[in-house]
Amino acid sequence: MLTEYNTVNFSPSCERNKQVILEQLSPLLAKHSNILEIGSLSGQHAGHFAPALTHLIWQCSDIAFNITGLNHNIKQLALANLPAPLTIDLAQPNSWPEQNYDAMFSANTLHIVAWPLVEKLFQLADDSLSKHQSRIFIYGPFKYGGEYTSASNADFQLWLKDRDPLSGIRDFEAVNELAQRYGFTLEQDITMPANNQLLVWRR
Repeated sequence: MLTEYNTVNFSPSCERNKQVILEQLSPLLAKHSNILEIGSLSGQHAGHFAPALTHLIWQCSDIAFNITGLNHNIKQLALANLPAPLTIDLAQPNSWPEQNYDAMFSANTLHIVAWPLVEKLFQLADDSLSKHQSRIFIYGPFKYGGEYTSASNADFQLWLKDRDPLSGIRDFEAVNELAQRYGFTLEQDITMPANNQLLVWRR
């Protein structure tokens, strides 16, 4: 258990949701060997998942601005299956890893970044994931048929748009179409606590 987190990017919501996400991920990742996380931020998810999934190399990543704090936390954890984080900028394909992975995970990123970067995330998945038996796991809030799943998500959207007009809760249908464009098929759409979803695509 990491007790000396760099708290700059510490997320209370991550602490609340990490166990329920792990419960869903564990059976789906049983036969995977390495996973790339996009937008690891503090590394709280990885720090909880990696000790429970010791067969799996969990590769964290984030933009350069967040790497110092993330690297500090990963060093504190000192887990054999949690290597040093990669600096990955979705807008800069030359920063994308050359190694292949068989899974990708990202939590609470699609509504933070602009839509062109959502597109880049799936392009990165296409480039970095093996062409067979690979999965994408995306956690966060979504709209369905243009409708929010809760009043609190509608309020959250107002906060997001005020913060950055290019951000916002994404339409499930648009994201699913994007995944299909790169050969991924929706495998599961899991309703999670606090009006979030865990979407799983496979190819």
